[in-house]
Parts: sequence; C-alpha cells; structure tokens
Amino acid sequence: MAGISDLLWNQDIGASAYREGPTGSVQYQSAVIEQYKLCVEMADRVSARRNLANTFFLTLNSGLVAAFGAWRSGRSGNGLPVLLLLAGLVVLLGVCAAWWFTVRSYRQLNEGKFKVIEALEERLPARAFVAAEWNALEKGQNWRVYLPLVHVERWIPLTFALAYVLGFAALVR
Repeated sequence: MAGISDLLWNQDIGASAYREGPTGSVQYQSAVIEQYKLCVEMADRVSARRNLANTFFLTLNSGLVAAFGAWRSGRSGNGLPVLLLLAGLVVLLGVCAAWWFTVRSYRQLNEGKFKVIEALEERLPARAFVAAEWNALEKGQNWRVYLPLVHVERWIPLTFALAYVLGFAALVR
C-alpha cells in the first residue's frame, strides 16, 4: 500500500512544470508552502469545530439534566414510572454515545490531516509543526510534558453516561 508521501505528491507536477528558469523552482516552492499553510489552517478549523461540538454536547447534557430536575421538583410524590425513567436514560445514553463518536471522528480526521502536514513538511526547509513540535511534546506519551486534549475529552461523555446510569439506579430503588 502506498504511503502518505506517495499519495500526496503529484509525480506529473514538479518545479519543471512551472515557468522555465530560476523562478520556476521558486514558484513551485511557493505553491508547496501555500498548500502547507492551507492544510495547517484546515487542521486548526477541525479543532475549532471539535470544540464547538463539545460545547454543544455539554450544553445539551446540562440542559436535559436541568430540565429533568425542574420537572421532577414540580411533581408531587417521589415515584416516576420506571418506563419513563428508562426512556430518559436511553435518550441520555444516546446523546452520550453520539458525543463520544463525534469526538472520535474529529480525532481521526485530525490524525489524517497531521499525516498530510507531516508529509508536506518533508519538502520544506524546517519541519517545525509536526516533526519538531510533536517530538518536543514527546508525542503526547508523557502527560507531564503534554496531555493531548483528546485523552481528556473522550472520557467526558463516558463520565456523563456513568452518572446517568447511577442516577437511574438510585431513582428506581
């Protein structure tokens, strides 16, 4: 199977495909740098969208819990039908599952983008963004140096789901 670099570089287009003479090479390098900048910008946008998705799911979960609490406090008596509680639990767990898969999807998308950025850096004078920075951060393997956000954010939906299951168990006792 072809590697990222093999798939990234168009073998039919090189510095010779640009204007003849010494400026052809300069134009080619300029095109590579512009594509690199675009890829880095798109990776940053994916991260921003991931943060918005996390904010949406956190707000949704908080709103659903607040609405349930307000609805429950307005009712006289303690008993709620178990089927109603179970339906609410299923909805909440569904939201948590959607959140978890969304975080996972954004992580996978960014991993692909960073592989492309790393392959682009092979043709640049400095490999600062992926190669140098990632190695300086020990590739996220030492939490004292750098703890990647994805390691934290993937546990949040699971924590909410566990809290919902425990809350359900407490309410049906």
